[in-house]
Amino acid sequence: MRTIKYLVAHCTATSPKAKITSILNYWKRHLGWRMPGYHFIVKPDGTYEQLLDIARVSNGVYGFNRVSIHIAYIGGISRNGNPMDTRTPQQKATMLFLFENLKEQFPEAKILGHRDFPKVKKACPCYDAIEEYQDI
Repeated sequence: MRTIKYLVAHCTATSPKAKITSILNYWKRHLGWRMPGYHFIVKPDGTYEQLLDIARVSNGVYGFNRVSIHIAYIGGISRNGNPMDTRTPQQKATMLFLFENLKEQFPEAKILGHRDFPKVKKACPCYDAIEEYQDI
């Protein structure tokens, strides 16, 4: 297993109605990625899909992917296209569950939002992940 230093919260920066297949197609066709951007993606109803085994490297935060596991919720923008925390209560609960489980496996890992990394100029995940998960 690879060394994990970070557990990273993301949003997809899409409408909460976006489909996982559309997100995967965007990564592959428009960005040319071979691997998904996240290991887990959480739907508005709180169900989640694992897009990539945690032993593999995804494309979540440039320069930090080899030491990170990425979890995203579908959403993160307002109807006007502005950054906004659009998580449903179900998404919040599932993300907490996933971070708690991953923190058990990787107790030394820090939980950060995408925006908390150096040189990142995004609002992602559109909430303060450090504060939200500080008690894990």
